[in-house]
Amino acid sequence: MDHDARQRSTDISEIQNQSGSRQRKDNNNEPGGGNPRPTAGENQHQEDEEEEEEEEEEEEEEEEEEIEQEEQENVGGLAEDPAEPDENLVVDDSAHEQLSPGRVAPRDELNYDTDTSASVTDSLTWISWFCSLAGHEYFAEVAEDFIEDDFNLTGLTTYVPFYKEALEMILDVEPEDDSVKVPEVSLVESSAEILYGMIHQRYILTRQGLSQMNAKYESAHFGYCPRVYCQPSKVVPCGRSDVPGDGEVVLFCPNCMDIYHPPSSRYHCIDGAYFGTSFPHLLFQTYRESTSILAPSPTASLSSPEPPCDLQSKSGFMSDSVTPYNSSRSKIYGPRIYGFRVSERARSGPRMQWLRIRPRTEEQLRLGLEYRERELVEEVEGS
Repeated sequence: MDHDARQRSTDISEIQNQSGSRQRKDNNNEPGGGNPRPTAGENQHQEDEEEEEEEEEEEEEEEEEEIEQEEQENVGGLAEDPAEPDENLVVDDSAHEQLSPGRVAPRDELNYDTDTSASVTDSLTWISWFCSLAGHEYFAEVAEDFIEDDFNLTGLTTYVPFYKEALEMILDVEPEDDSVKVPEVSLVESSAEILYGMIHQRYILTRQGLSQMNAKYESAHFGYCPRVYCQPSKVVPCGRSDVPGDGEVVLFCPNCMDIYHPPSSRYHCIDGAYFGTSFPHLLFQTYRESTSILAPSPTASLSSPEPPCDLQSKSGFMSDSVTPYNSSRSKIYGPRIYGFRVSERARSGPRMQWLRIRPRTEEQLRLGLEYRERELVEEVEGS
């Protein structure tokens, strides 16, 4: 029995040794020799490291290419002779190189300015920046020589706090004395806006200012009159007072001789004093060729004058009249009920229509004034 047991254990150990040797052979026959097979996590980590190395190499190559390209461009710009510019290039007053129509300059011949945006920002003055803001389209750019003349600024110190600081901001002048305590920037900006507006009121009454505003008027920059019978009559901005703080800017129509609020609310914060009460009328008196003025003349016919109360036509409108700023005939709406004209004395009747009536002769003007005086007397006696 003992012999059989020992024989059986010997057979089992031999079988185990044979299976172990066979497994080692299989491992040696696999790719990679006898090394153990890596796990899935180790494979993923190794792939990530390889991808990162490839990305770093690509970034380094791109940086090297950019550096080489910049060096080539700088060398090409220095190699050009400034005394002999390229014939394909046209240099304008702003010192920017532009290509002539139909021609393309080689890339290495162009000297690119990397500080173009910075130079444009530096060249933008406070006046240009202020006029380019949304809602400031009505303003004209005041010439700096006009502002530098102290005579043109007489009396403005009473309206503007921090007058000196505001004037320096408008003219882009650095403060002379740094030791003086400068007020908050927001306060100076508010004062600069008021000061520029009051200077603008005076500037647009000069020949240069009227020329700028007339160019805006002819291009309909300020819009058209909202009145139906004035279409398409152009309007100009004006104020109801020359003192700041008394009202917002309004639009004056030379056809109906009335004023209207701007259509957009972004103009409602603009003070009317920045344009003043004299500007529109001086503009139309100065540029008569663009706005034909038909004023009463001594040679006009004085026969059969009609007072304003008799200028009602059968069509429901007041009879045609000529405005002093427009040669076309203007119409005045006349309310009617079943074809009958509503009296001016009625509660719902028309009011102040005589303001829109334009006399054709001096005699009609005189009769109109007399008619209005009689109306006023009757109203006083009736009350």
